[in-house]
Amino acid sequence: MTGTDSLSPAFYARHGGARWDWWTVLHPPYTLWHLSYVGVGAALAPHVDWLVLGAAVLAFALAVGVAAHALDEWNGRPLGTGISGRALWTAAVVSLAAAAALGIAVLPHTGLVLIPLVVAGIVLVLGYNLELFGGVLHTDLGFALAWGAFPAAVGYVSQAPPLNSPNTLAALLAVIAATALSAAQRRLSTPARMLRRRTVGVTGVVEFSDGSTMPLTRAALLQPLDGALRLLSYAMPAVAGALLLARLPHW
Repeated sequence: MTGTDSLSPAFYARHGGARWDWWTVLHPPYTLWHLSYVGVGAALAPHVDWLVLGAAVLAFALAVGVAAHALDEWNGRPLGTGISGRALWTAAVVSLAAAAALGIAVLPHTGLVLIPLVVAGIVLVLGYNLELFGGVLHTDLGFALAWGAFPAAVGYVSQAPPLNSPNTLAALLAVIAATALSAAQRRLSTPARMLRRRTVGVTGVVEFSDGSTMPLTRAALLQPLDGALRLLSYAMPAVAGALLLARLPHW
């Protein structure tokens, strides 16, 4: 069984013009997943400044959801969209500048500690997605740290917690968890992308102990990968939402 049927470049990809091209480029399930780490980090702070949290989530939505993904599509066209290079670069530059401006705008609430994090965020977006510095950031570990550990850490630090706060240990564990979850995402998405974007055929048969067989196809190999990615993209926003709801002021 060769399985040479045409597949979309991602389980959430859509076709049908510029609107759906942008939907695909923005990777909505993954973007929401990574924004959830910001919420988890903030929810663990001793006190939650909801204005700062809103600014942090919006900044990451612009920097990761728009800028990083636009640059990634420009750099090699992995999703095969028809969006022009100029449009992708315009979206990336404007979004990244707006994200940095949001970070600067909340400095009166967070203190100067946020400045190096804003700079680090810009470096991560450009370095990872354009494969700068010899591609040193564009690795499985780089992905886990940039899109898992970093947003969780910024979510916590942007709440300006006391340095000696006992919540810091909880935040550190959240950063480790976000790193591991992003690494797991990478472990699932890498073979899924390979099957969807580079594979032209699959040959083989699975033989079971009772003598029955099952032909191998791309769809059969993709099902558990895409299924796990879908569930995780639902689970993380739910976890972040639960933690933040628990921090709402009680009336």
